[in-house]
Amino acid sequence: MINMTNFSDRELLHYITCDDADEMADLFAEARQVRQRHYEKDVYFRGLVEFTNYCQNDCLYCGLRRSNTAIGRYRLNREEILDCCRVGDSLGFKTFVLQGGEDPFYTDDMLESIVRAIRVEFPDHAITLSIGERTQESYRRLFSAGANRYLLRHETANEAHYKKMHPPSMSLANRKACLFALKKMGYQTGAGFMTGSPFQTPQCLLEDLRFLQELQPEMVGIGPFIPQSDTPFASYPQGSLNLTLRMVALTRLLLPNSLIPATTALGTIDPQGRELGLMAGANVVMPNLSPQEKRKLYALYDNKICTGDEAAECIRCMRLRITSFGFVPNMGRGDYRK
Repeated sequence: MINMTNFSDRELLHYITCDDADEMADLFAEARQVRQRHYEKDVYFRGLVEFTNYCQNDCLYCGLRRSNTAIGRYRLNREEILDCCRVGDSLGFKTFVLQGGEDPFYTDDMLESIVRAIRVEFPDHAITLSIGERTQESYRRLFSAGANRYLLRHETANEAHYKKMHPPSMSLANRKACLFALKKMGYQTGAGFMTGSPFQTPQCLLEDLRFLQELQPEMVGIGPFIPQSDTPFASYPQGSLNLTLRMVALTRLLLPNSLIPATTALGTIDPQGRELGLMAGANVVMPNLSPQEKRKLYALYDNKICTGDEAAECIRCMRLRITSFGFVPNMGRGDYRK
């Protein structure tokens, strides 16, 4: 039995760096037990709508970065976004996730109008936004319009590491300030980070876990770094499956109530990556509801899976795979449980 109540830094660093198969099996088993205590065997489905691949930022790891001229850009209008939600609703989704680059084309007025339209048409659904750093006034307006949740991965809690991955115009301090502001406003808030990103050390990952403990987010997204061929980090090796799974498990033990996705990035680096993520303590999956012709253009990283699948077929496949691992697909809102 792993003592999960009060990990020391030394103990956390041990699990961050340990590749021993038996210890990993024990860690994952403990994470599953904790997850089951709070959420049983349910795996919650979220419908993902990637509505713009424009971004004003120039993060060195991201294929949507402003300097990348190799990808075709697109934006969905309000009606196209609503159509994606209608498809999702017809398939049983009770949560929509609107995700995009930090695209100034979408003003507060436009986003407020989009969120309000979704709320009016789907009054009982959860609306999650993942659109980056904005002003507190913007966050307030979107919350008042009907948004319930906000995902903003911090990517790394180490100041020096953050500066190596982001342009000078961005700051870790502002990213953290946004996260705390979102929490204070009443959003169910999601943070998260990459594993195996360039220049990352075990100490960086320890700082990520300690920051999560400080923030106490309701959601935590953890995925491996996957290089994108049109970025400055194209030649760096991708993050490992085992390290990502260990970080998922440790997060589950440190934040027992959290909602943790088994990410598409995990499924990209291993055919059973998402299922293994569930076995390590994750309890959320996010099938794509974006128009098929746009999915390949949302090129965060190379070789992203499920870019050509129809949403209905993707969900059927995912349901079967989840069930085969002993979990229960759940299309409900899947709110955070205190």
